[in-house]
Amino acid sequence: MEKNLNYEAAYAELALIAQEIETESVSVDVLAEKVKRASELIAFCQTKLRSTETEVNKIIKQMESQSL
Repeated sequence: MEKNLNYEAAYAELALIAQEIETESVSVDVLAEKVKRASELIAFCQTKLRSTETEVNKIIKQMESQSL
């Protein structure tokens, strides 16, 4: 996965791949390649979302402990 890839770019690319597959504009010759890339992007997005959730929860806990 590219080092400078962010969630928004990954999601946009994933949406484009999904659209190409849904509209059958992907040739059979590249279909497996597109599905593999989609799988990589899904994994990246899931990891990013989990990381963000952990970070947000950590911040909320810090805020709660400071207000006590």
